[in-house]
Amino acid sequence: MRFTSLGSGSEGNALVVEAGRTCLMLDCGFPAKEAVLRLARAGLTPSDLSGLIVTHEHGDHGDGVFPLARRLGLPVWLTHGTLAALRESAGGVDDECSIELIDSHRAFAVGDLMVQPFTVPHDAREPVQFVLSDGARRLGVLTDTGRSTTSIESSLSGCDALVLECNYDSSMLERGPYPQALKARIASRLGHLDNDCSAALLGRLDCSRLKHVIAAHLSTTNNTPERARSALAGALGCGPEWITVATQNEGFGWRDLD
Repeated sequence: MRFTSLGSGSEGNALVVEAGRTCLMLDCGFPAKEAVLRLARAGLTPSDLSGLIVTHEHGDHGDGVFPLARRLGLPVWLTHGTLAALRESAGGVDDECSIELIDSHRAFAVGDLMVQPFTVPHDAREPVQFVLSDGARRLGVLTDTGRSTTSIESSLSGCDALVLECNYDSSMLERGPYPQALKARIASRLGHLDNDCSAALLGRLDCSRLKHVIAAHLSTTNNTPERARSALAGALGCGPEWITVATQNEGFGWRDLD
């Protein structure tokens, strides 16, 4: 089992997870053509993909989902609320695509991967995040939530790898150039996690199996890789160099869980 990011941030997100003969893309916030180019950079062709799973409808996660699915003939798994919200968006939904509605509390299988959704507090219609497993190893993904919950922590405990939101540094957001209303939305219980909250969440997890920790969805205005690394490393008692940071342009390279 392995995983890679094609890009992470407010301008677009996509994560690829592979196990056996199954290769899933988690979210696609890039135009279809750009997503295919980024797949090639990761050594993948469009035919390698088995389908897309979607966390929520916001443009940096959902805008490219149906254009890519239509172009490549891929199925899409998402909640009813996310589908309804995407139908109302500018990009819309292609009903000729294969659409699989998921229960936000029930695991489902896609080939060699088991996908466990879990609910998160975020300002979207029916947002979820995911834990993906090949039966032996588990990857937890949490990139858009305003706060942690016992359900989130239960879902992410005992994972072999974590992709964890470190959207902003609270002092940088407070002093930064954003309008006050936007600052309030980001810092709200339905917004995003800051470095300290992500570190506190990490500190409450069972991390005994962790091989990889990725700081993701960093704001280019209100955070720095150094601050995110330092916060997560402090929670784990490791050196900052052990923490990977996902970038907007490059994401991060393949990480193996074997």
